Amino acid sequence: MVATIMVARETPAPTLARPFMPARQAERKFMSAVLLVEDSSSQREMIAGILKERGWNVTVACDGVEALEKIQKASFDLVVLDIVMPRMNGYEVCRRIKSDPNTKHVPVIMCSSKGEEFDRYWGMRQGADAYIAKPFQPVELLGTIKQLLRG
Repeated sequence: MVATIMVARETPAPTLARPFMPARQAERKFMSAVLLVEDSSSQREMIAGILKERGWNVTVACDGVEALEKIQKASFDLVVLDIVMPRMNGYEVCRRIKSDPNTKHVPVIMCSSKGEEFDRYWGMRQGADAYIAKPFQPVELLGTIKQLLRG
């Protein structure tokens, strides 16, 4: 009987004062910060648009060096990372993210036109949590992001 009373006290009473919030709006309220690292402006705009449409807070970097600078200044919940970029490729960026105690827990999705099996294998060996080959369907990217943010 005591346990029942404790459970009843721990469970908040429903209130009618809470405003109704549609599911999509409620989902957006708690969305994560994503760093998108992509050197192609058209790809960057397309991917950023997909992510922003779902409500994620998106920061962009045009190459690996800029990505690492942004990671040092801000906290991100996930990184979407191209491989072939100027100044520093995505493999090196991923290795640095995963070797830093402050960022090793941040999921990294490699998103590249390098779609051969070896490319996938090598990306995962660098520490990537997922690998998506371009071109991809938006639902594939969104599903992968949701899965990694839940885990």
